[in-house]
Amino acid sequence: MHIHPLITDSASLANLCARLSNSPFVCVDTEFMRENTYWPDLCLIQIADSEEAAAIDPKAKDLDLKPLLDLLVENEEVLKVFHAGGQDLEIVHNLTGKTPYPLFDTQVAAMAMGLGEQIGYSNLVETLIGVKLDKGARFTDWARRPLDKRQIDYAIGDVTHLAKLFPKMLEKLRKTGRGGWLDVEMERLGDPASYANVPELAWTRIRLPGRKPEVLGRLRAIAAWREREARNKNIPRGRIAKDETLADMASHPPREQADLSRVRGLSPSWASNDIGARLMAAIAAAEPFTEEEMPPREDRRPGLGKEGALIADLLKLLLKVRSRDADVAPRLIARSDDLELLAAGVRKDLPLLEGWRYDVFGKDALALVEGRLGFSVKNGKMVMTAIEG
Repeated sequence: MHIHPLITDSASLANLCARLSNSPFVCVDTEFMRENTYWPDLCLIQIADSEEAAAIDPKAKDLDLKPLLDLLVENEEVLKVFHAGGQDLEIVHNLTGKTPYPLFDTQVAAMAMGLGEQIGYSNLVETLIGVKLDKGARFTDWARRPLDKRQIDYAIGDVTHLAKLFPKMLEKLRKTGRGGWLDVEMERLGDPASYANVPELAWTRIRLPGRKPEVLGRLRAIAAWREREARNKNIPRGRIAKDETLADMASHPPREQADLSRVRGLSPSWASNDIGARLMAAIAAAEPFTEEEMPPREDRRPGLGKEGALIADLLKLLLKVRSRDADVAPRLIARSDDLELLAAGVRKDLPLLEGWRYDVFGKDALALVEGRLGFSVKNGKMVMTAIEG
């Protein structure tokens, strides 16, 4: 594989992307810093196909990233391969408003191959291609310039190894017929809505302080206010105010700006400065939730009392058995919330009762909760036994 020198000029990047646009797949990774910012500070982009690889310096003066971004989000003929790519996709979405498509995530694919629920990249590389990675540059300061050779070699290695292991994974998935299992997961991972931080929805990430419409209305208003303040200042939202501080103010709102000096977690200076005034304006403008806006109760499990909880525990045991038999990560088959819903009697809109999940687990799960299936031990191994009515 040909490794290019660090790309810092637009002509070299355009030429690289023109060649890669004819490849069946490209592997992509990014290095970024975000400890002190709201937006991830993109420091390096690595890309490779089966023949060539390069690192691209997005901080290089006058570098035009458009050919690369077009390759990622406009060219639907090239498959984009990531490993645990959620944060990489977020960066691309921040730059373009879109996400790469079509998409393949090797960490998700590893679940279908029985390699664990969240296998790390270094473990995946060692397992599939027998290479032990040097982790020495893992916690480097990627924003510092100039980047040294060890940093660049480490970064490019992330995509060169990915370009070798991806075809192996794809071949195994084809042989086992599990490629189709991943379609829904990849669609979910690549959904642009997952990466759009809408200020008016920021409250949904905060633990609710209650279910009073006026409290939730204030929480929505001040969470949106915090989101905009953090964006404008480009600092982490927690530097503005912690979640628990917002929840407390939603439940016990300050009556006037001077009261902000007594709110735990806020600077006393907010009692008289502009940011405090903007916070008070947000609280004053808050409107109670309407009945339609009220969030569903967390206990979406009708009738899940003590007996239902025991049934849910049995379903979790069944999931372990079936995922072992199928050699697939349990989390790819079903989530705990869905098991509890099934135990409570819910039968609609459960992924585990659809498609391949039904064949692997769902039909047995239904049989278990309906009393047609039981557990037994045979030769020291847990097995399922049909119960005749």
